[in-house]
Amino acid sequence: MKQWKLIFVFVLLSLLPVSAHASDYLLTPGDVLSINVFGITDLTVPETTIRPDGKVTFPPVGEVLAAGLTVAELNSRLTEKLSKFYVNPIVNVGVKTFGTTRIYVVGHVTKPGAYDLDKSHTVMDAIGKAEGWTKDALKTKVYVVRNGSKDAPLKVNLMDLLKRGDTSQNYVLNTGDIVYLTSNGKIDITTDVLPLINPIWLIRHWVTEPTP
Repeated sequence: MKQWKLIFVFVLLSLLPVSAHASDYLLTPGDVLSINVFGITDLTVPETTIRPDGKVTFPPVGEVLAAGLTVAELNSRLTEKLSKFYVNPIVNVGVKTFGTTRIYVVGHVTKPGAYDLDKSHTVMDAIGKAEGWTKDALKTKVYVVRNGSKDAPLKVNLMDLLKRGDTSQNYVLNTGDIVYLTSNGKIDITTDVLPLINPIWLIRHWVTEPTP
């Protein structure tokens, strides 16, 4: 019965709008984009896929490196290049379909490990891939460690998602990011991760809040 309830929760959450933090998403090979230029229908590209080399082709600009950029950064890059041919072009890039992103879910989930996310890349997608949290998970303290970042991990309160449908904490994940579900507000890296994924050790330096 509990398993069905958990599945029901994840189905409901999958129907919620994607987090506002989608602006943090870094484009990756396999992402399918749409490109529009306001008032110039001839330049509309309904669908183009970022190639394995990280580039897309957009006439009359030619090849442009897209992988590793946010949508806003790609917008700016295309606008700059298109300005050589048009006056004050307004470019709008959208992500129609996400490519595959490899992330890690560790801590108190049913099946910790590495997972490939496609179509949608949020915290809840990652936890769903790991078949949900265990009874020992502290749902008010979930952490996202950004790959390669030395900043403090992002804190997620899953109860805000479950009770209020607040998607502001449903962060969009990038390749190499880690989602960590704690237990009783305490993190024991040795038993959950060890040196499997080094960035998780960063949590020790920033998670100091007492358990409510």
